[in-house]
Amino acid sequence: MRLLQMRWNGMRRSLRSASGALATTDGRWALVSTTITGLVAGTMAWLAATAMPPLHPKTQEATATFLPYRLFSELVSASSNLLGSRGEKEAAIQPPAPLDQNLADENAADDETPGVETRTLTLDSGDTLAGVLNDAGVPGGDVSAAIAALDKVFDLRNARAGQSFTVTFESAPENATAPATPAGQPAANSDDSGGIVIPVATTSLGRLLSITFSPSVEHDVTVTRQPDSSYTAADTIKKLVEHTHRVGGKIDSSLYLAATQAGIPTDVTVAMIKMFSYKVDFQRDLRPGDSFEVYYSYYYTPDGQAAREGDIDYAMMRTGGHEYAVYRYQPDPKQAPEYFDANGESLRGMLMKTPVDGARISSGFGMRYHPVLGYTRMHKGIDFAVPVGTPVMAAGTGTVVIAGHVGGYGNFVKIDMGNGWGTGYGHLSRFAPGIHPGSRVRQGQIIAYSGNTGITTGPHLHYEIFQHGTQVNPLKVKVAQGRKLAGKELRDFKAVRLKTDETLVRTALETKTNDATADLRTAKAH
Repeated sequence: MRLLQMRWNGMRRSLRSASGALATTDGRWALVSTTITGLVAGTMAWLAATAMPPLHPKTQEATATFLPYRLFSELVSASSNLLGSRGEKEAAIQPPAPLDQNLADENAADDETPGVETRTLTLDSGDTLAGVLNDAGVPGGDVSAAIAALDKVFDLRNARAGQSFTVTFESAPENATAPATPAGQPAANSDDSGGIVIPVATTSLGRLLSITFSPSVEHDVTVTRQPDSSYTAADTIKKLVEHTHRVGGKIDSSLYLAATQAGIPTDVTVAMIKMFSYKVDFQRDLRPGDSFEVYYSYYYTPDGQAAREGDIDYAMMRTGGHEYAVYRYQPDPKQAPEYFDANGESLRGMLMKTPVDGARISSGFGMRYHPVLGYTRMHKGIDFAVPVGTPVMAAGTGTVVIAGHVGGYGNFVKIDMGNGWGTGYGHLSRFAPGIHPGSRVRQGQIIAYSGNTGITTGPHLHYEIFQHGTQVNPLKVKVAQGRKLAGKELRDFKAVRLKTDETLVRTALETKTNDATADLRTAKAH
């Protein structure tokens, strides 16, 4: 009786403890967690027992159905995630590939017919097409024959770095790309510790079928393999379509930026800047609100790709209360065309006002404190703040008398234009090809590139104008203007100007050039 009383008291204490534990949230969660863990552990044990095959041959006659091992593995993996096991999980055995995939792999392995493959090869500096093809694995005989055919329609010496070639060939069978290691010989790239490194397959291409490339937007060159294994080459010239545009707009910061925003091609914009550089100082004269207009032609491929510049027949700038309008006219068919104002006076002066495009004047002509030498002295030119490598143009036509390093000027060019006039350009990074003492240069020709040589505090162009050997202020000097038409030439010019004005009246002014591609597609539809 006493024993029963003791057990009853123990049970009461256990119930009170359990009741106290269940009275808290942590206690209830602990009970639930323990219960679930026990159930999962028991289920896993039962699954493991049912998944085991019979251990005795006689038990094979039993009628028990066993759980598939794949399902068992998936359940074990899921239960491991549920229990939050921190140990490393065993990789599940992957099921065999579907039958149709196996059949496809076997058919692909049995098919030894090589396919056709296309690659794009690009020339780097110093490369040749033959070398690039050889490096890509094209057979040497095909390379020689294809290059020989190509030489008949295109001079490969004109191929520049960055030119890409689309090469099509028969891909070699896979068993020809990785040579087998002879029996009993170690692998060619096995390491000293005895570990085997997978050998890298050597690239070997099949027969060369074709080479295509476009040396320019107007030309498509193709080299094709013939049935007799010879090669033929063809240069297809695209027929260009001419479009005319009359475009204008406001100038907020620079003519270059305003023209670019209007969709005018860069080469047309640069030509327009050079055209007005005889009359307009792009640093001092331009103000926000000034405007421009240009009427030009441009050539496009049949699919609307811009190919090359045509002619600028008319251009106009309004700045500082003045309007500068110029017309294209060619008095002598043997000479380049010129631009004249409405009265027949040539726009071209003896000197351009600025030898660089869009430059800011950082230092003027006169006495100044030299930032490097540390004292005040005469600054006998003007400085244009431009980045290193900016093209520098000859302000006037003449003969180069100096092209070399001259003290604080650094790399320096001096041009004698005759009649006591000359120009100088200092702190250059390099000279343009063909510029040396004695060479003849024309106005607007690129003679050098700006830099930071000599005594400087930063990259800029130092520009001087000489009059009878003495430097004069480029911003104030008065130079002779271009010729003025007279007689028959003036009458012919006025006829050309009148025709251009009539064309301008009939042509709508664009603030953004139309998409030539859309224009050409519309024309094809009609």
